[in-house]
Amino acid sequence: MASFRVSVIIENKPEIVDPEGDTILNDLVLKDKKVPVKKVRSAKMLRFDIDAKNKESAEKTVLGLCNEFRIYNPLVSKVSVETVSL
Repeated sequence: MASFRVSVIIENKPEIVDPEGDTILNDLVLKDKKVPVKKVRSAKMLRFDIDAKNKESAEKTVLGLCNEFRIYNPLVSKVSVETVSL
């Protein structure tokens, strides 16, 4: 069995307001008028180290846990997964 690091990135869907991202943009970025940043979106990342047969199995297990324990709200959140072998 192999070991994997599965990162689950949770962010608001594009149509959902992101006040934290807006605050970062307004308070930190826009104070320096020379910065070309147009938009900032915040996200939360959870990192799982897991033993599994393969990458797909590791991702399926982690996403299953996230769904079972309602780690995110699928109505307002967009989830992406990044997996690497350890």
